[in-house]
Amino acid sequence: MAGQIKITLVKSVIGQKPEKKATVRSLGLKKLNSSVVKEANPALLGMVASVSHLVKVEESK
Repeated sequence: MAGQIKITLVKSVIGQKPEKKATVRSLGLKKLNSSVVKEANPALLGMVASVSHLVKVEESK
């Protein structure tokens, strides 16, 4: 499962529960359309799965 993923915030966190907002923030995403590249690991993938309706995930090279 070694590899990097690019996570992009594509939907606003306005109106989301505080837990979802905190998850997006802890992923390093602040503004709409901001992106981060992170190392894929089970903890990170679980966080992404919990906010999958707000983010877009793609493999980074």
